[in-house]
Amino acid sequence: MRRISLEAMEFATTLLIAVGLAMDAFAVSISGGATLREERGRWAVIIGALFGGFQAGMPVLGWLGGVNLTSFIGSCGPWIAFLLLALIGGKMIAEALRGDGESVQFAAGSAAMLLLLAVATSIDALAVGVTFAVLDTPILWPAVTIGIVTFALSAAGVLVGSSFSRVFGRKAEILGGVILVGIGLRILLDHLFF
Repeated sequence: MRRISLEAMEFATTLLIAVGLAMDAFAVSISGGATLREERGRWAVIIGALFGGFQAGMPVLGWLGGVNLTSFIGSCGPWIAFLLLALIGGKMIAEALRGDGESVQFAAGSAAMLLLLAVATSIDALAVGVTFAVLDTPILWPAVTIGIVTFALSAAGVLVGSSFSRVFGRKAEILGGVILVGIGLRILLDHLFF
């Protein structure tokens, strides 16, 4: 039986975090894509780049702020990482179950509205950046991975928006929340038992 390398496991974890974080942007993209009648390809690139860019930048900002906290946190880091990821994931699940959020109209919206959506869908990534700092994990490749995954899922969400409707968008948010809670639990269990 072949052993899985540590690097492969770390990449898989980062990829799952990226998918979990991208679910808010994916759901908003589906909702906005459902309202588009023309130029879907153009909007897919615009929304993908905007959401992906913010999702890549926010963890870096969180990491930069979190690096200063690591000396104060010490061995509580995995507990804090678990709590942050569980809270973020739990919030995503609760919002999806409540049905918070209305349909978004990309074409009718202003640039300020699109920037607000990009910030709103990437706030969770800021907290994840703090988590990476607490765990003393470099941020460059996770941030790039998060940005690429968010770009791809957001662009796809715009393109398939009318086909999947808002119902699928809520399910995607629930899945993203479950993934983040699961990763937080894995970090905690690794700390406690390994």
